[in-house]
Amino acid sequence: MRRTIFTDEHQALRASVREFLDRHVRPRHEEFIAAKQIPREIWLEAGKQGFLGLQVPEEYGGGGVGHDYRFTAVFAEELSAVSAAFSSCLGIHCDVNAPYLVELTTEEQKQRWLPGFAAGEIVTAMGMTEPGGGSDLAALKTTAVRDGDVWVLDGSKTFITNGYSADLVIVAARTDPTKGAKGISLFAVETGMAGFSRGRKLDKVGQDESDTAELFFEDVRVPEENIVGELDNGFIHMMTWLPQERLGSAVTNLAHARQILDETIQYTKDRKAFGQSIGQFQHNKFLMAELVTRVEVTQAYLDQCVLAHTKGELTPIDAAKAKWWSGQ
Repeated sequence: MRRTIFTDEHQALRASVREFLDRHVRPRHEEFIAAKQIPREIWLEAGKQGFLGLQVPEEYGGGGVGHDYRFTAVFAEELSAVSAAFSSCLGIHCDVNAPYLVELTTEEQKQRWLPGFAAGEIVTAMGMTEPGGGSDLAALKTTAVRDGDVWVLDGSKTFITNGYSADLVIVAARTDPTKGAKGISLFAVETGMAGFSRGRKLDKVGQDESDTAELFFEDVRVPEENIVGELDNGFIHMMTWLPQERLGSAVTNLAHARQILDETIQYTKDRKAFGQSIGQFQHNKFLMAELVTRVEVTQAYLDQCVLAHTKGELTPIDAAKAKWWSGQ
């Protein structure tokens, strides 16, 4: 199926990402799985190639593509062809977290974090999910209490992608217990802050190379200048960028499924039984035809969602539908 939403510039990025993956990632993929982590030199190489800062303005060392989400989608698709976990780790950093650090930060914060973010020197994570509460953000129990010009952070997070290796974690905490969802703020917690610790890398069913960990905050004193966005407006900030997060998940889901389907089709051509390739059996022909159709129809819908998001027109409902359908 010919896809029409990408320009030559987008396809040039695709070629560069494929070369990066062929040279630096695919030969070492099993090593990353065994270590349950993507090594720092891969992050640094991706930063050197300009892949991590696509959404970061040029003056801070990024690619400066603005709101053209097609570049980010191309990057996610190629990562997903290696593994969903690889796309998840880098995607949390340069897709999920990028808008927070680009759109919500002060000039001082941009100068402090964005150059390292784009270079792969500062790996980031998002601390939302909590033990027992899952993704119910309005019910989170992590608290931040003001003490002069600092905030004292207490609580824990779990299932945090990049949690074990992140240098900076955007943490959602309750700053006003009387306001419910309207009393949540976002804090940038940095490695080395006293009271900030991590649990072991969690064992999971699949996505082994994605470092996933529990995070613990015990009287962590976070300075006022590490608040991301507006005080008590963290829930609104998270809801604002949720459609992009959902769209990124959908892009990853489908690109990974397409890669597996391509490998399966090749297998049906190579595998022989009863004197012919198993792809020649009528049942398998019907099955492959159905799967290819499902993938291509889904791709057409996702491409329109990507284009809509690039134009600022993607609704939260359509983003949710894309994530749901692509995960079936």
